[in-house]
Amino acid sequence: MKMKSPFLFLLSYFFLSCAFSQQHKIDSFSIGTDVQICIDRPDNFKASRKTLLIFFALPNGNSIPQTMGKKMKPGDDWHYDIQHIKAQTGFLRKKINHKNVVVVYAGNRFNAWPLWKQKHTDYPVLINHIIDTVVSLFASGKTTIALNGHSGGGSFVLGYLKTVDEIPDKIERISFLDSDYGYDSSYNEKFVKWVRKSKKNQLNVFAYNDSVALYDGKPIVSATGGTWYRSHLMLTNLENDFSFTGAENDSLIFYTSVNKQIHFFFKKNPDRKIFHTQQVELNGFIHSILCGTRYESKGYLYYGKRAYDYYIEK
Repeated sequence: MKMKSPFLFLLSYFFLSCAFSQQHKIDSFSIGTDVQICIDRPDNFKASRKTLLIFFALPNGNSIPQTMGKKMKPGDDWHYDIQHIKAQTGFLRKKINHKNVVVVYAGNRFNAWPLWKQKHTDYPVLINHIIDTVVSLFASGKTTIALNGHSGGGSFVLGYLKTVDEIPDKIERISFLDSDYGYDSSYNEKFVKWVRKSKKNQLNVFAYNDSVALYDGKPIVSATGGTWYRSHLMLTNLENDFSFTGAENDSLIFYTSVNKQIHFFFKKNPDRKIFHTQQVELNGFIHSILCGTRYESKGYLYYGKRAYDYYIEK
Protein backbone atom coordinates (compact mmCIF):
# COMPACT_ATOMS: atom_id res chain seq x y z
CA MET A 1 0.00 0.00 0.00
CA LYS A 2 1.33 3.45 -0.86
CA MET A 3 1.58 5.52 2.31
CA LYS A 4 -0.17 8.86 1.92
CA SER A 5 0.30 10.38 5.35
CA PRO A 6 3.20 11.02 7.77
CA PHE A 7 0.98 9.21 10.28
CA LEU A 8 1.95 5.93 8.69
CA PHE A 9 5.65 6.48 9.30
CA LEU A 10 5.21 7.08 13.01
CA LEU A 11 4.83 3.52 14.22
CA SER A 12 6.27 3.57 17.72
CA TYR A 13 6.42 -0.04 18.72
CA PHE A 14 7.06 -0.47 22.39
CA PHE A 15 5.95 -3.75 23.89
CA LEU A 16 4.97 -3.69 27.52
CA SER A 17 4.68 -7.44 28.01
CA CYS A 18 3.60 -8.77 31.33
CA ALA A 19 1.51 -11.67 32.50
CA PHE A 20 -1.53 -10.22 34.27
CA SER A 21 -2.89 -13.68 34.98
CA GLN A 22 -2.67 -17.20 33.72
CA GLN A 23 -4.91 -16.20 30.81
CA HIS A 24 -3.67 -12.79 29.74
CA LYS A 25 -0.43 -11.45 28.36
CA ILE A 26 -0.69 -7.80 27.40
CA ASP A 27 1.34 -6.11 24.64
CA SER A 28 0.80 -2.39 24.04
CA PHE A 29 2.07 -0.02 21.37
CA SER A 30 1.19 3.16 19.55
CA ILE A 31 0.64 3.76 15.87
CA GLY A 32 1.32 7.34 14.89
CA THR A 33 0.71 10.04 17.44
CA ASP A 34 -2.82 9.27 18.51
CA VAL A 35 -3.73 5.60 18.12
CA GLN A 36 -3.28 3.13 20.97
CA ILE A 37 -3.29 -0.62 20.42
CA CYS A 38 -3.39 -3.18 23.22
CA ILE A 39 -3.14 -6.88 22.37
CA ASP A 40 -4.41 -9.40 24.90
CA ARG A 41 -2.90 -12.79 24.06
CA PRO A 42 -3.43 -15.98 26.04
CA ASP A 43 -0.43 -16.73 28.21
CA ASN A 44 -0.33 -20.23 26.70
CA PHE A 45 -0.38 -18.96 23.10
CA LYS A 46 0.66 -21.76 20.74
CA ALA A 47 1.89 -21.04 17.22
CA SER A 48 0.67 -24.47 16.14
CA ARG A 49 -2.94 -23.52 16.86
CA LYS A 50 -5.28 -21.43 14.76
CA THR A 51 -5.77 -17.88 16.04
CA LEU A 52 -9.00 -15.95 16.33
CA LEU A 53 -8.00 -12.28 16.20
CA ILE A 54 -10.78 -10.06 17.55
CA PHE A 55 -10.51 -6.32 16.94
CA PHE A 56 -12.53 -4.53 19.60
CA ALA A 57 -12.86 -0.83 18.78
CA LEU A 58 -13.38 1.19 21.94
CA PRO A 59 -16.62 3.02 22.73
CA ASN A 60 -16.73 6.78 23.02
CA GLY A 61 -15.47 8.14 26.32
CA ASN A 62 -13.69 4.98 27.48
CA SER A 63 -10.02 4.20 27.94
CA ILE A 64 -8.50 0.78 27.28
CA PRO A 65 -8.22 -0.08 31.02
CA GLN A 66 -11.86 0.94 31.54
CA THR A 67 -12.94 -1.20 28.60
CA MET A 68 -11.02 -4.16 30.00
CA GLY A 69 -12.69 -3.72 33.39
CA LYS A 70 -11.70 -4.80 36.90
CA LYS A 71 -13.06 -5.57 40.35
CA MET A 72 -14.50 -2.35 41.70
CA LYS A 73 -13.24 -0.61 44.81
CA PRO A 74 -14.71 2.43 46.57
CA GLY A 75 -13.97 5.54 44.56
CA ASP A 76 -13.31 3.75 41.25
CA ASP A 77 -14.69 5.28 38.07
CA TRP A 78 -17.94 3.55 37.07
CA HIS A 79 -16.58 2.99 33.55
CA TYR A 80 -14.51 0.06 34.89
CA ASP A 81 -17.69 -1.91 35.57
CA ILE A 82 -19.74 -1.58 32.38
CA GLN A 83 -18.05 -3.76 29.76
CA HIS A 84 -15.53 -6.20 31.26
CA ILE A 85 -14.14 -7.25 27.89
CA LYS A 86 -11.10 -8.77 29.58
CA ALA A 87 -13.21 -11.02 31.81
CA GLN A 88 -15.53 -11.92 28.94
CA THR A 89 -12.39 -12.85 26.99
CA GLY A 90 -11.44 -15.19 29.84
CA PHE A 91 -14.82 -16.90 29.49
CA LEU A 92 -14.35 -17.21 25.73
CA ARG A 93 -10.92 -18.82 26.13
CA LYS A 94 -12.38 -21.55 28.30
CA LYS A 95 -14.99 -22.27 25.64
CA ILE A 96 -12.83 -21.95 22.52
CA ASN A 97 -9.86 -23.78 23.99
CA HIS A 98 -8.66 -25.23 20.69
CA LYS A 99 -7.72 -21.78 19.35
CA ASN A 100 -5.65 -18.83 20.45
CA VAL A 101 -8.29 -16.21 21.27
CA VAL A 102 -6.59 -12.81 20.92
CA VAL A 103 -8.33 -9.49 21.56
CA VAL A 104 -6.99 -6.28 20.05
CA TYR A 105 -8.22 -3.15 21.83
CA ALA A 106 -8.17 -0.25 19.39
CA GLY A 107 -8.36 3.22 20.90
CA ASN A 108 -7.22 6.77 20.29
CA ARG A 109 -6.29 9.81 22.33
CA PHE A 110 -9.65 11.47 21.66
CA ASN A 111 -11.49 8.48 23.17
CA ALA A 112 -13.88 8.64 20.22
CA TRP A 113 -13.42 7.09 16.78
CA PRO A 114 -15.93 9.46 15.10
CA LEU A 115 -13.89 12.45 16.32
CA TRP A 116 -10.61 10.77 15.33
CA LYS A 117 -11.96 10.31 11.81
CA GLN A 118 -12.84 14.01 11.66
CA LYS A 119 -9.24 14.84 12.54
CA HIS A 120 -7.87 12.56 9.78
CA THR A 121 -9.39 13.12 6.37
CA ASP A 122 -7.35 10.17 5.07
CA TYR A 123 -8.81 7.86 7.72
CA PRO A 124 -9.64 5.06 5.22
CA VAL A 125 -5.93 4.61 4.52
CA LEU A 126 -5.04 4.90 8.19
CA ILE A 127 -7.59 2.37 9.46
CA ASN A 128 -6.49 -0.10 6.82
CA HIS A 129 -2.90 0.41 7.95
CA ILE A 130 -3.83 -0.12 11.62
CA ILE A 131 -5.47 -3.45 10.89
CA ASP A 132 -2.72 -4.59 8.51
CA THR A 133 -0.06 -3.71 11.08
CA VAL A 134 -1.64 -5.84 13.79
CA VAL A 135 -2.51 -8.75 11.50
CA SER A 136 1.11 -8.89 10.29
CA LEU A 137 2.16 -9.91 13.81
CA PHE A 138 0.39 -13.25 13.45
CA ALA A 139 0.80 -16.18 11.07
CA SER A 140 -1.47 -15.31 8.16
CA GLY A 141 -2.38 -18.88 7.23
CA LYS A 142 -3.65 -19.67 10.70
CA THR A 143 -5.42 -16.42 11.58
CA THR A 144 -9.05 -15.42 11.12
CA ILE A 145 -10.41 -12.01 12.05
CA ALA A 146 -13.49 -10.77 13.87
CA LEU A 147 -14.34 -7.06 13.68
CA ASN A 148 -16.17 -5.86 16.76
CA GLY A 149 -16.87 -2.71 18.70
CA HIS A 150 -19.25 -0.90 20.99
CA SER A 151 -20.77 2.59 20.65
CA GLY A 152 -18.41 4.80 18.63
CA GLY A 153 -16.28 1.72 17.95
CA GLY A 154 -18.68 0.94 15.14
CA SER A 155 -17.30 3.99 13.36
CA PHE A 156 -13.91 2.27 13.22
CA VAL A 157 -15.45 -0.94 11.83
CA LEU A 158 -17.51 0.88 9.21
CA GLY A 159 -14.51 3.05 8.39
CA TYR A 160 -12.53 -0.08 7.56
CA LEU A 161 -15.35 -1.61 5.51
CA LYS A 162 -15.48 1.60 3.50
CA THR A 163 -11.86 1.10 2.43
CA VAL A 164 -12.36 -2.29 0.77
CA ASP A 165 -14.16 -3.15 -2.47
CA GLU A 166 -14.97 -6.56 -0.99
CA ILE A 167 -14.70 -7.73 2.61
CA PRO A 168 -11.54 -9.88 2.76
CA ASP A 169 -11.72 -13.66 3.16
CA LYS A 170 -9.70 -13.48 6.39
CA ILE A 171 -12.63 -11.72 8.11
CA GLU A 172 -15.12 -14.32 9.32
CA ARG A 173 -17.19 -12.37 11.84
CA ILE A 174 -18.48 -8.78 12.03
CA SER A 175 -20.41 -7.62 15.10
CA PHE A 176 -21.99 -4.30 15.98
CA LEU A 177 -22.63 -3.98 19.72
CA ASP A 178 -25.05 -1.05 19.66
CA SER A 179 -22.58 0.65 17.35
CA ASP A 180 -23.91 0.89 13.79
CA TYR A 181 -24.84 4.59 13.98
CA GLY A 182 -23.01 5.26 10.72
CA TYR A 183 -24.64 2.48 8.70
CA ASP A 184 -26.31 3.33 5.41
CA SER A 185 -27.42 1.30 2.42
CA SER A 186 -24.06 1.70 0.66
CA TYR A 187 -22.65 -1.13 2.82
CA ASN A 188 -25.37 -3.63 1.95
CA GLU A 189 -23.85 -5.07 -1.22
CA LYS A 190 -20.57 -5.75 0.58
CA PHE A 191 -22.35 -7.58 3.39
CA VAL A 192 -24.40 -9.66 0.93
CA LYS A 193 -21.37 -10.75 -1.11
CA TRP A 194 -19.36 -11.51 2.02
CA VAL A 195 -22.08 -13.64 3.66
CA ARG A 196 -22.61 -15.59 0.46
CA LYS A 197 -18.88 -16.13 -0.01
CA SER A 198 -18.49 -18.56 2.89
CA LYS A 199 -20.76 -20.42 5.30
CA LYS A 200 -18.31 -19.47 8.05
CA ASN A 201 -19.03 -15.75 7.75
CA GLN A 202 -21.26 -14.30 10.47
CA LEU A 203 -22.86 -10.86 10.81
CA ASN A 204 -24.27 -9.95 14.24
CA VAL A 205 -26.13 -6.78 15.16
CA PHE A 206 -27.20 -5.71 18.67
CA ALA A 207 -29.41 -2.69 19.34
CA TYR A 208 -32.00 -1.41 21.78
CA ASN A 209 -34.90 0.91 21.14
CA ASP A 210 -33.02 4.15 21.65
CA SER A 211 -35.57 5.97 19.48
CA VAL A 212 -37.81 6.24 22.55
CA ALA A 213 -35.10 6.47 25.24
CA LEU A 214 -35.12 9.55 27.46
CA TYR A 215 -32.45 11.27 29.53
CA ASP A 216 -33.75 13.92 31.92
CA GLY A 217 -37.02 13.69 30.05
CA LYS A 218 -35.51 14.42 26.64
CA PRO A 219 -34.79 12.09 23.67
CA ILE A 220 -31.17 10.98 23.42
CA VAL A 221 -31.21 10.51 19.62
CA SER A 222 -33.31 11.65 16.70
CA ALA A 223 -35.85 9.30 15.14
CA THR A 224 -33.29 8.19 12.55
CA GLY A 225 -30.05 8.81 14.40
CA GLY A 226 -29.80 5.80 16.67
CA THR A 227 -28.95 2.13 16.36
CA TRP A 228 -32.61 1.04 16.53
CA TYR A 229 -33.35 2.81 13.25
CA ARG A 230 -30.01 1.97 11.60
CA SER A 231 -30.19 -1.71 12.56
CA HIS A 232 -33.73 -2.04 11.23
CA LEU A 233 -32.59 -0.34 8.03
CA MET A 234 -29.81 -2.92 7.73
CA LEU A 235 -32.29 -5.74 8.35
CA THR A 236 -34.69 -4.34 5.73
CA ASN A 237 -31.89 -4.13 3.17
CA LEU A 238 -30.68 -7.67 3.88
CA GLU A 239 -34.21 -9.05 3.57
CA ASN A 240 -33.97 -8.36 -0.16
CA ASP A 241 -31.38 -11.15 -0.39
CA PHE A 242 -31.92 -13.38 2.64
CA SER A 243 -34.93 -14.90 4.37
CA PHE A 244 -35.27 -14.38 8.12
CA THR A 245 -37.21 -15.98 10.93
CA GLY A 246 -38.30 -13.99 13.97
CA ALA A 247 -38.93 -14.75 17.63
CA GLU A 248 -39.24 -12.81 20.87
CA ASN A 249 -39.50 -13.04 24.62
CA ASP A 250 -40.41 -10.50 27.29
CA SER A 251 -37.20 -8.56 26.75
CA LEU A 252 -35.77 -9.25 23.30
CA ILE A 253 -36.72 -9.62 19.65
CA PHE A 254 -34.58 -11.96 17.53
CA TYR A 255 -34.17 -12.18 13.77
CA THR A 256 -32.02 -14.95 12.28
CA SER A 257 -31.38 -15.61 8.61
CA VAL A 258 -32.46 -19.03 7.39
CA ASN A 259 -28.82 -19.83 6.59
CA LYS A 260 -27.97 -19.05 10.27
CA GLN A 261 -25.27 -16.53 9.28
CA ILE A 262 -26.98 -13.25 10.19
CA HIS A 263 -28.33 -12.44 13.64
CA PHE A 264 -30.17 -9.37 14.95
CA PHE A 265 -30.84 -8.88 18.66
CA PHE A 266 -33.24 -6.07 19.51
CA LYS A 267 -33.83 -5.01 23.13
CA LYS A 268 -37.34 -3.79 23.83
CA ASN A 269 -37.73 -0.54 25.75
CA PRO A 270 -41.28 0.03 26.98
CA ASP A 271 -40.08 2.16 29.91
CA ARG A 272 -37.94 4.43 27.66
CA LYS A 273 -34.71 3.65 29.51
CA ILE A 274 -31.07 3.69 28.32
CA PHE A 275 -29.60 0.22 27.73
CA HIS A 276 -26.54 1.25 25.75
CA THR A 277 -23.85 -0.39 27.91
CA GLN A 278 -25.92 -3.25 29.31
CA GLN A 279 -25.99 -4.87 25.89
CA VAL A 280 -22.25 -5.41 26.31
CA GLU A 281 -22.14 -5.98 30.07
CA LEU A 282 -24.80 -8.72 30.09
CA ASN A 283 -22.67 -11.21 28.13
CA GLY A 284 -22.96 -9.23 24.91
CA PHE A 285 -19.32 -9.55 23.88
CA ILE A 286 -19.41 -13.29 24.60
CA HIS A 287 -22.55 -13.71 22.51
CA SER A 288 -21.16 -11.66 19.64
CA ILE A 289 -18.39 -14.25 19.28
CA LEU A 290 -20.29 -17.45 20.11
CA CYS A 291 -23.69 -16.94 18.48
CA GLY A 292 -24.05 -19.18 15.46
CA THR A 293 -21.48 -21.65 16.84
CA ARG A 294 -21.84 -24.87 18.82
CA TYR A 295 -21.04 -22.90 21.97
CA GLU A 296 -23.99 -20.52 21.63
CA SER A 297 -25.81 -19.97 24.96
CA LYS A 298 -23.84 -22.74 26.69
CA GLY A 299 -22.91 -21.62 30.18
CA TYR A 300 -24.28 -18.13 29.60
CA LEU A 301 -27.37 -16.30 28.38
CA TYR A 302 -27.35 -13.08 26.39
CA TYR A 303 -28.95 -10.36 28.46
CA GLY A 304 -28.87 -12.65 31.46
CA LYS A 305 -26.76 -12.72 34.60
CA ARG A 306 -23.05 -12.03 34.09
CA ALA A 307 -21.43 -15.35 33.23
CA TYR A 308 -17.88 -14.06 33.58
CA ASP A 309 -17.66 -12.77 37.18
CA TYR A 310 -15.11 -15.48 38.03
CA TYR A 311 -12.71 -13.96 35.48
CA ILE A 312 -12.87 -10.36 36.71
CA GLU A 313 -9.46 -9.37 38.07
CA LYS A 314 -8.38 -6.74 40.57
